[in-house]
Amino acid sequence: MITGIAHTAVCVPDLDEAVHWYTTVLGLEVLMPPVLMKGEALERDMGELVPRTVLRGAILGFAESGDHVLEVLEYPEVDGRPRPADASITDHGYTHIGLVCDDIAKCRVELEARGVEFLTRGVADIVGLKTTWFRDRFGLMYILMEKSQADRPYYQQGY
Repeated sequence: MITGIAHTAVCVPDLDEAVHWYTTVLGLEVLMPPVLMKGEALERDMGELVPRTVLRGAILGFAESGDHVLEVLEYPEVDGRPRPADASITDHGYTHIGLVCDDIAKCRVELEARGVEFLTRGVADIVGLKTTWFRDRFGLMYILMEKSQADRPYYQQGY
């Protein structure tokens, strides 16, 4: 049976630009540097999804987080479609990634200084969490959360 959640993957048009943005703006660590993947093993893995698959990928996150990482992917031989400018959090499919921080006000100020586009004014308090929403360089949405009880998972803060 399923025993955990390993990663969230985002597809980007330029892997190097994305790795730079996620590391310099969000402060994620490069856990596996960008690599080019192709060949029989990859074809067996996902050739039915993307024939003759060639992909570049990197793993970002924090070393102490184990499998909970961001997988950043680029398919250099396929013209992907950009996320529509009017994409909404209510659209079907991927909607957002949740990130935890220890001081949301300070983190928001730092991210704004780095040019991050926030989608909400200020910080909200909800079920024991402080929250605020932003977009990354590629238009993907994130919720930034500060837990009121650091020793509990985010989803058990107000209950």
